[in-house]
Amino acid sequence: MQRVPMTVNGEKALREELERLKNKDRPAVIAAIAEARAHGDLKENAEYHAAREQQSFMEGRIQEVEAKLSHAQVIDVRKIDNKGRVIFGSTIVLENKTGETVTYQIVGEDESDLKQGKISVGSPIARALVGKEDGDAVVIQAPSGALHYSIAEVKYL
Repeated sequence: MQRVPMTVNGEKALREELERLKNKDRPAVIAAIAEARAHGDLKENAEYHAAREQQSFMEGRIQEVEAKLSHAQVIDVRKIDNKGRVIFGSTIVLENKTGETVTYQIVGEDESDLKQGKISVGSPIARALVGKEDGDAVVIQAPSGALHYSIAEVKYL
């Protein structure tokens, strides 16, 4: 399987989620199953079936997170010398013609969250930005039409 790019913070968040799932959520679900079993007849025990279903979803998520971590290519943008070039992990401040600014960080697919200004490396905005440099003009094709920006600043946080 191919490597999946991920920021240092993205890897940290996945490791914390895995730790929580294994050490907190898993024992809680096991206890809920044991408690539901103590109620008797398992065929008509809704609590038991709900707890087993929750366990199934949780174990699936544990496997998914472990797989993502095993295929992660963690990129620490602070250790790469790029001198104002937009790369994976960089934070970009864009400015439109009216002087309004918007800030995005280019992250892996699992880390993207537009509300926090984190966009996936595979998104149209990120694809238009990668490789550009501080001061370059950028045209981003959006469903509403072409958006014209200039790169005001490139940061490596």
